[in-house]
Amino acid sequence: MSRPRQFVQPPLEFIPPDLNMSILRGMRSILPFWMRHRTAISRIEAIQVEKLVDLYEQFQSGKIRLLMAFRHPSSDDPFCLMYLMHYLLPRTARRQGIRLRLPTHSHFMYDRGIPLWAGSRVGWIYSKLGGTPIHRGKLDRVGLRSARDLLANGQFPLMAAPEGATNGHNEIVSPLEPGIAQMGFWCVEDLQKANRNEEVIIVPIGIQYHYVKRDWTPVDQLLGELETDTGITPKNPDRYARLYTIAEHMLTVMESFYKKFYHQDLPSVEHAEPNARLALRLQVLMDSALTVAEQYFDIQPKGSVIDRCRRLEQAAWDLIFREDLKLGELSPVDRGLADRVAEEASLRIWHMRLVESFVAVTGRYVIEKPSLDRFAETTLLLWDMITRIKGGDAFKRPKLGKQSVLITVGDPISVSDRAAATKGDRRATKQAVADLTQDLQTAMEKMIL
Repeated sequence: MSRPRQFVQPPLEFIPPDLNMSILRGMRSILPFWMRHRTAISRIEAIQVEKLVDLYEQFQSGKIRLLMAFRHPSSDDPFCLMYLMHYLLPRTARRQGIRLRLPTHSHFMYDRGIPLWAGSRVGWIYSKLGGTPIHRGKLDRVGLRSARDLLANGQFPLMAAPEGATNGHNEIVSPLEPGIAQMGFWCVEDLQKANRNEEVIIVPIGIQYHYVKRDWTPVDQLLGELETDTGITPKNPDRYARLYTIAEHMLTVMESFYKKFYHQDLPSVEHAEPNARLALRLQVLMDSALTVAEQYFDIQPKGSVIDRCRRLEQAAWDLIFREDLKLGELSPVDRGLADRVAEEASLRIWHMRLVESFVAVTGRYVIEKPSLDRFAETTLLLWDMITRIKGGDAFKRPKLGKQSVLITVGDPISVSDRAAATKGDRRATKQAVADLTQDLQTAMEKMIL
């Protein structure tokens, strides 16, 4: 199949939040229909919503500023959270005899890259719903300033995902990025400077998806498709054996690929037991894939796998969305060279995209609990990888059945109390941010049912 070329582009502009109540009402009204016909979601339930009702009432009374930190296992999460805010929250409030001012909405942070793959229309809609974008791979001063202002002064609470991106797992929380906790401490500072006495609260929100029917047929069919794509003839009818065989085969293929064509030295991990060995091989392979991209972009490997992915993404964007060029003034030759650089950057970032889907893979996720949900998640991650290798669109995932969604509202955490304990000491504040990030991680893991 032919692949579209990537041409040089003007710089990515900041998309300012521009809340439009008419568009918000329209999106709210079509949300149930959209979810029913454009997603696999058939039912959404939430527990402990009373906690959110209390917090939202305090927010509307001017007592607190509220940051909602949500788990991000799926690209369907925004729909679920909007349903929580616009349907489940006011419904629960009415049952409690509490009158909240409508609409019960939230501002939100989103990755600036989403409109690049989902379309510019999505960026426009997010803006009109009060969303603010953030570049994940650099110090985005404009984006941070906008999010910081919304948290301190926005008409609604602010919502964000501390995992930074979807990880495809319902029962594994990726390592949280510290930015959300830092936002909370900044908000405390901003309120103090303005002589305001609202308390800053972060509330963790969990999201889990479960297949409504225990129907294994779609999973088995997808395994068959992956076996065909990889040239595997199934020899064992056992479902886990088939999944393991595909995973091991793809590891072997990709190890050979990086050794032969990118001259990577992948150390042996033969000493470990099979499932642990699979996980270790994956970690080595991911490191090699990132190294290939880092060598091209002249980036030193630093930090976690997620950190390295974010920096690589930004390095590619810097060569595609050029801030150093006035494209309208380039000669045809200079424009052609700029296009060549952009195309090469787009090709090289492919290695990072392969890694991105497997950040949370442990190697024991399925064998520890061989449920339909875990089988489906892992099979879909393999589908993502193989689809990217084939040059397909990994965002057009197959649906393996209708799903129910469970949203859990966690216990609120006072950032103001933690900030007061630091007494303005910079080193103490840095440690407090790290502690809050870890406490959020623990809270989200405890909400997994």
